[in-house]
Formats: sequence, structure tokens, C-alpha cells
Amino acid sequence: MRRFSFLLLSVFSFHSSGWAKIEPETYVYKTVGDLPISLDVYQPEEGENRPVIVWIHGGALIIGSKVWIKQEQLKAYLDHGYVVVSIDYRLAPETKLPEIIADVRDALIWVREKGPEMFGIDPNRMAVVGHSAGGYLTLMSGTLIDPPPKALVSFYGYGDIVGEWYTEPDPFYLQQDLVSREEAIASVGNSEISGTTQTQERGKFYLYCRQTGLWPDEVGGVSQPDNPEFFEPFCPVRNVTKDYPPTLLIHGDQDTDVPVEQSLQMESALRKAGVEVETMILKGKWHGFDSRGIEKDPVVREVFDRVFAFLEKHLAVH
Repeated sequence: MRRFSFLLLSVFSFHSSGWAKIEPETYVYKTVGDLPISLDVYQPEEGENRPVIVWIHGGALIIGSKVWIKQEQLKAYLDHGYVVVSIDYRLAPETKLPEIIADVRDALIWVREKGPEMFGIDPNRMAVVGHSAGGYLTLMSGTLIDPPPKALVSFYGYGDIVGEWYTEPDPFYLQQDLVSREEAIASVGNSEISGTTQTQERGKFYLYCRQTGLWPDEVGGVSQPDNPEFFEPFCPVRNVTKDYPPTLLIHGDQDTDVPVEQSLQMESALRKAGVEVETMILKGKWHGFDSRGIEKDPVVREVFDRVFAFLEKHLAVH
């Protein structure tokens, strides 16, 4: 198991659960060539003009699927009256960063335009919630549509994709078996994909990126040292304005995949712009800490109490 990072191990447990599976309605929100890109809609049993959470999976933009939403967390969102929309998006390296971001933007627009008639949401009460790379895309969503979502919740996400943590070989990942470029390239494909649970195979590509510091280059499709300006629009921490949504940042201080400093830097940028921000830095917690479960871990329960208080504050009818 040494070949797999803590991130990828946490992914295995992230979508496992003892809860009975809640079945969604699936819609295609866009088609690129012959590739349909879809989202899953989960609805509370009753109500109309309901608030909506757009949920974005993690996986380093390389792995992941809309089905990764943890059933216990999904049930909690539904029990609080939220419609939950879990989205797929195209994945790197077959698809590059600008197109991935375009998918997230198009999903948000689709939910806002189609959601009121198709599944009874209030388009003016949209929040975005994401974990890890999904947390990054959540923070990006504050810059993608006008008006922006009403609230953002980022679990161990990141606002700067060209900091040293992503552009230099990572000491934690260098402790694991080295992945050659040939092995990394062989683990991915040539055709665009949207949503995959092939964690073990594609995880080799992620490990290669972290061991070499080439994640921005491989995901962005350009050399970061030679084209630093290319990445500016894709770093939320550098694009905060006073109109950015209120944001809740959640991060463990023992995260070996995304440094806790990423949330602290985002907090600083938000405060400087006068944006409402709440930050939970969890002592002794790691990447994917919430996989322990709301019922089993009192810290996770406390986190979700804070999440629901934050969402209620910003998505309530006024």
C-alpha cells in the first residue's frame, strides 16, 4: 500500500458508508463532442423553492466522481431541507484546467437556470460545497458566475495552485515508491473522461505529479515557470473581490496533502477584501478527516453543526 498517498487512501473511505444508498435523478448538463457530462440531483421528500447545495468531488482534478458524496453527509444535507446536486466534470490530464473550470461554471449555470422548474430550487439560494480539489473548485466558483453563489464551504481546499506545495517535489510523497513518467502516462488515457472511480490506476499519475512538482504543468497543459500569468485566473486567492461569497474554510493542521496554510492564505485574502469568512482549523486532523463519520467522531459532528449554521445564515429566506 506504500504506493498510495494519504489523499487516495482517504478517497477509498470517503464514499464508503453503512448508510443505505440514496438514489438520485441523473441529468446531462452539457455534452462535449460525444462525451456527456452529468450531475446527480438528490431531493428532500417535500417542498418547493428550496435552497440548493452544489457538491463537488475531490481527487486532484485527476480522479473522482459525483458518486463519491458520502451517504451520511448527503442524508444530513437532505434532512436539513437542501436539494443536493453532485456534479461530474472532465478530468486531467486528458482535459486541461481551463476546460475543467468551464465545466464547473456550466454546471452552476445549468442548476440555476434549469433547477427551479426541474427540481424545485430557489436559484437565489445556492451554496457550493467541496472537498480537497472539490474545495479548490468551490473556491473557484466564487469567481465564475454572476451573481455568485450565496455561500461557499471548502473542506481542506486550496486557493493557490502554483505555490511551492504544488510546484516543488513534495517530501511526503517522495517517501513513497517513485513513479516514472512512463508509468504515470500509462496510467491515464488519451480520450477525455468525466467522472471515474479508477483510483488505484490513475493515482499513479497523481503521485508522479507530486513527486516531481509538475501538477500545474500536467493539469494546466503549459509550463508554469515559463507561463506564470496563465495560472493567475485559476488561483482563487488572487481573484478575491468585495463581491466574493461568504466562505467557510475547514482544514486539519496535520494535513499532509494540502497544507493548512492554503486555507489560512485564503482567509487572509478574504478578510483583506472585506468578505465574510469563518475558519475552522482542527488540531490533529488530517486530509479527509471527515471520513470518520458524523455519528462516530464528535469533531466531525461539530464541524457539520458549524456547516449547517453557516448555510442557514446565508441561505435562509429573508
